[in-house]
Amino acid sequence: MRYLRILIADDDALIRDSLKILIDLEGDLEVVATASNGQEALKHCKDKRVDLVLMDIRMPIMDGVLATKLIKEQFRHIKIMILTTFKDDEYIKEALKYGAEGYILKSQPAEDIIESVRMVYRGNSVFEKDVALALKSMINEKKPKEAISFDLTEREKEVIRLVGEGLSNKEISECLYLSQGTVRNYVTGLLEKLNLRDRTQLAIYYIKNIE
Repeated sequence: MRYLRILIADDDALIRDSLKILIDLEGDLEVVATASNGQEALKHCKDKRVDLVLMDIRMPIMDGVLATKLIKEQFRHIKIMILTTFKDDEYIKEALKYGAEGYILKSQPAEDIIESVRMVYRGNSVFEKDVALALKSMINEKKPKEAISFDLTEREKEVIRLVGEGLSNKEISECLYLSQGTVRNYVTGLLEKLNLRDRTQLAIYYIKNIE
């Protein structure tokens, strides 16, 4: 069985060590390195095979926002989930702009954090409820008077809505009574039609233009 290889970046040693212990107890997860700042996280990504980074936001030397930007520029395959105590609209906006796939709070139960890691790695966007509300509020403030129309069908809008709510292809297929292959084709087609990079951008498009 292939392990999901995780890097933890947090300037609090207690948080780093606690998360490492909890994650290493899982049979399918492995912490391959820890970092106390973004600069160290970037170096570990260069030196080790990393699948996903659990990234704190406020760290010395290099914060999580800049680290996310640099890691995504150099290692597009690496997933990044922001894990922080701060509910800050500006940080949320910047982290998502640079490609973070998830943003949850450290106050979440350990089992929820671990499940969020798995969901992000599988390709889902994961946003803690309060963070999602802040994101929607932030986007709505800058919402254009008229959303750009790409002549989406009602079915395509349904798929985007469910992606925006963080559902996986399997969950969407169950909601819409479609095969997973059909849902996958819808998502791929929507990304091409809307000229978007990934599911995170698709979710933001839904919030901004359709909801």
